[in-house]
Amino acid sequence: MTAVESFANGISSTLAPPNGINHTESPAVPSTPAPFDTSLFRAYLLGLLPSIIGATQSELEESLIENDFDEKVSRFATEPNGVIFFVKRKVDNNDTPTTYTYHLTQNLTYTPSHVMTIALIKRTPVLDLSTSLATQLQILNLFGGEETPYESLHAVVSSAIKPWFDAFVGARGGAKDGDGKMGIPVTKKKFAELELSLLHLQQNVEIPETHLVIKPEIQQAVQAAESNGQRPNISHLPAHLVNDSTFLNGLHQNVNQWIKSIQTVTKLSRDVSSGTASQEINFWLSMERALEGIENQLRSEEVNLVMECLRNAKRFRATVSFIADTGLKEATDLVHNNNILMKDFPLDSLLSATDLDKINESLSLVFGHINRKLKLSPYPIRRALPLVEAISRDFNDQLLRVLTSHRLTYTPYETFERLLNQTQTIFRTWDEQTKEFTNVAREVQRKRQEKFIPIKINPAHQKLMERARYLRDWRKQHEQLAVMTGPTKGLASVGKGLGGLNMEEEVKEAYEAIKSIDVLDVSVEGTEIWVAAENAYNERVARVENQIISRLRERLGTARNANEMFRVFSKFNALFVRHKIRGAIQEYQTQLIDSVKDDIKRLHDKFKTQYRYSEAYHMAQMRDLPPIAGAIIWARQIERQLLTYMKRVEDVLGGKNWEHYGEGQKLHAESTAFRKKLDTRPVYEAWLHDINRREMGVNGRLFEILRIRGGFQLAVNFDPQIITLFKEVRNLYWLGFQVPHAISNMAKDAKLVYPHAVSLMETVRTYQQTLDLVEANKGIEWLLAEYRNEAQTMISKGMNLKWDYFVNHYDTARYTSADARDNRHIQYVREFASVVSVLQDKTNNLIDLYKEISRMVDDLVTCPYSAEVFSDLIGKVQALIDKLNLEGYANLEHWVAELDQRIETILIGRLTHIIQVWCTEFDRSEDDVRREPPLRDITNKKRDRRKDEKVLDDGLMLKPIIHEIRIQNQVIYLDPPIEHARQTWIQQLHEWLGVVCRLKRIQSARYELGLQIKKGQVAPEPTYTSLLTKLPEGALEKPFGLIEVKIQQIRDYVGKWLQFQSLWDLEAEYVFNRLGDSLSHWQQLLSEIKKARSTFDTSGSSKSFGVCVIEYEQVQARVNAKYDAWQRDILSRFGVKLGNAMKEIHASILKARNDLEHQSIEGLIGGGVRRF
Repeated sequence: MTAVESFANGISSTLAPPNGINHTESPAVPSTPAPFDTSLFRAYLLGLLPSIIGATQSELEESLIENDFDEKVSRFATEPNGVIFFVKRKVDNNDTPTTYTYHLTQNLTYTPSHVMTIALIKRTPVLDLSTSLATQLQILNLFGGEETPYESLHAVVSSAIKPWFDAFVGARGGAKDGDGKMGIPVTKKKFAELELSLLHLQQNVEIPETHLVIKPEIQQAVQAAESNGQRPNISHLPAHLVNDSTFLNGLHQNVNQWIKSIQTVTKLSRDVSSGTASQEINFWLSMERALEGIENQLRSEEVNLVMECLRNAKRFRATVSFIADTGLKEATDLVHNNNILMKDFPLDSLLSATDLDKINESLSLVFGHINRKLKLSPYPIRRALPLVEAISRDFNDQLLRVLTSHRLTYTPYETFERLLNQTQTIFRTWDEQTKEFTNVAREVQRKRQEKFIPIKINPAHQKLMERARYLRDWRKQHEQLAVMTGPTKGLASVGKGLGGLNMEEEVKEAYEAIKSIDVLDVSVEGTEIWVAAENAYNERVARVENQIISRLRERLGTARNANEMFRVFSKFNALFVRHKIRGAIQEYQTQLIDSVKDDIKRLHDKFKTQYRYSEAYHMAQMRDLPPIAGAIIWARQIERQLLTYMKRVEDVLGGKNWEHYGEGQKLHAESTAFRKKLDTRPVYEAWLHDINRREMGVNGRLFEILRIRGGFQLAVNFDPQIITLFKEVRNLYWLGFQVPHAISNMAKDAKLVYPHAVSLMETVRTYQQTLDLVEANKGIEWLLAEYRNEAQTMISKGMNLKWDYFVNHYDTARYTSADARDNRHIQYVREFASVVSVLQDKTNNLIDLYKEISRMVDDLVTCPYSAEVFSDLIGKVQALIDKLNLEGYANLEHWVAELDQRIETILIGRLTHIIQVWCTEFDRSEDDVRREPPLRDITNKKRDRRKDEKVLDDGLMLKPIIHEIRIQNQVIYLDPPIEHARQTWIQQLHEWLGVVCRLKRIQSARYELGLQIKKGQVAPEPTYTSLLTKLPEGALEKPFGLIEVKIQQIRDYVGKWLQFQSLWDLEAEYVFNRLGDSLSHWQQLLSEIKKARSTFDTSGSSKSFGVCVIEYEQVQARVNAKYDAWQRDILSRFGVKLGNAMKEIHASILKARNDLEHQSIEGLIGGGVRRF
């Protein structure tokens, strides 16, 4: 696709159809279109083209009877391709007149014989014969001819497409933000760049292309050498040609032709004063490309071979001066030097600018480039001046184009004012940039030592600048008149009552005379049109001015006082620039004078209230104004108000000579008399007399000791009146009074001493406040001792200093160097302030830290008994002590020792309490345990052991110990042993005590501990373990005694279980033999067996001793079974033994009975009692 076709397709949606037919919404395309009738399309072309393309009906009919016409038209009508071209070409015949050919095509090409192309662009995908073809087609005429089509394309873009797009955007309205979001500014810029590019193509100076003619023999030799991979030389030519004079003459002629061809380029030049700046820039850039092409050809192998042949034939005349004859080197150097300026020249930013801001920016870019590159490039100044003038022409055209697009006379005044302000800014930018260019040009001309030429630029926009400035002032006056005659000012309604003139409409109609002309046309004809329109405007406005004068007189006549009059004047003062209106206010002098008299009387009353009782006096005190200066300022304010009233009278009564009128003379006299009363000189002289009467001076010692109730107080020996004196003198100087030299010197002395006196007063006050703070916060005196001693040392040092030293220092400072002797008295004030400031800062900081430390130490009393809490509090205290150490507080070791004693006391109390808690918890009796919920079986107990732990109020836990009586291999034992309980309880006690004892002691010099390391051994970190030695007597023995008691109880109980080991260890026969036949022994054993059964024959499975539980479930059943077996055996044996004994006793009794029965009573009595 060619460039013309691409452009035609790109703008197919922007042009309206011919004959003024407006675009309408395209009809819906039928779903099944009928076959296209090409005869209708042929008829449409025959009616359209004759007037457009300049052809007769017969010529067109011949071209439209082509064989493929119907096919082309049908394809165009039904296929998506949206364009078809009707091309007109010229046929040149030397013998016959010029003829033209016409044909229809969808593939556009361009040839030199091209004359004109008509582009028919579809607006719908398919043409519909039921609707007029005029509403479905767009027509675009693309001219050609002998020249390039740049002019035609430029005209289409600049005169049709771009204005139509601007009109469409302007008709839509809307804010700039909305346009920016839709890309409208970018589109405008692209249009401007396209227009500029076409203009550049149109304006380019054609540099003739140079093609060096090479003989075929040379070309063949070069091709042969290159095909063999060799560099061409004379050996590659046939031998007979090397010395052939005809061949060599031909080469010589070719070289001469080369020289002439190259000279046509190297000697090419142009007049910079004619044409545009773009043409000058493009000329040099094109020259560079042309010369580079020539150099590339001269470096070719063919040219080298030609030169080698001529040198071989001794034709040195053609080879030696070849380059010099062409002038190529000089031309290349000239073009290269000039292109230093021409390359990257930002002229396009000016030519494509679409608004005033971009024009302003482009001027800075253009002249910045010129001023910068002109110092580097030898571009002649005589060419640079007309180049700038050419830029001025481009600038004038571009500025005129932008301003014209805004239609200045139709825009609102705010927009007009903004545009003209921007325009004036642009003109100022041009003036500034050209001034800078002029300076650079003169400097460059001087350095190059060129022939002097006047550096003067004749800008092409001078008339436009003058017209814009005049137009701005004229529109401002018109706008003021239009506003005053508008409905908001109340002048538009007086029309018919004062002659039947509607002022608002009259001003609008007067403006219509200006509105319809081109106000920016500065040509001779345009200027004449402007003058005629302005005269017509002035004639109509004169009637409005007369009516405004009548309205002003009415308003001033109804004014009751000067304020109302001046309100009228302030309302219409914008019209006083018009001479007729200005003269109307001169009739109201008497009324205004009377009202001004009333205002002056009020000033009299204000003055008579006196300064001391006025509000200004209190305001002066707030602003640190001394009394005399404040009174003078107050009087001058009244005087200034009086002058304001007089100035108003001057404005209204007709100028500077108003006091020559009768009433004016009287008012002038009254104001003069009042001004005499307002004279502040007597106040000033009374102040001088009072100062001279007093004995004031800067002398005496710096400090004094005042006796106060209950003691003494340090104070600064400085009279406050001295401070007031120098403030009065300072303000009086500002007010223009000449203070006597003696008082001035006294004030200077006071001023010199004042900063130091104020500094000392503030320092002493700060010192006293700091001492009060130290007194109110007991416990920090030791830490501040060093800083307090420094402050006291400074005070004792300053007791011997006098104020005279400060004054004398400044008297001698002018005669001694500043480095020679820095006055020690001034240095003392600074040092004293610095020392007290340090004391204050250290005190405030220490109080905050001390309060924080005290709070943390107090928290040790009530905080939970936890190592984390104690360590956190002690760590924070230590961190604050380290901070005190880093900040250099004195006596820190002593202060920390006292603080450590305080902490020890608190921790000993916590230890004593926790031992009591431990003992109470440890010594809980078995009854206390029984009051708790009953224990579950051993499995549940192991699972819920955490529930059985005894949680203390202090956050510690005393975990119960579980021992189990086991039997294994017929051996009864306790698991774990009793010693484990002792170890565990002592360890728990140590853990409770270790919460405090393991705490790190606070230290005052942790940063110096590194110095105590000797031979690689680090000193152990101190803790509070030593507190155990400071506990109350018997406090630590009690828990250990309780442990031993508890151990003994457990041992006794466990011993009973261990006795059952004998059930397995004893032999039955051994036991029976030991018992023998003594029934009493057997009966005693049975009683003991019955008693011992109570140990294991219970419903429970454990025995609790408070913090210890003995589990015997495992051994209980086996002991019970073994016990039952033993008991059965013993009972069985005992039964046998008892039976035998009963039998023996029965036998004995039976025998004794028998014996008794055989004995007589007498024998019994005489024989004594029988013993069994």
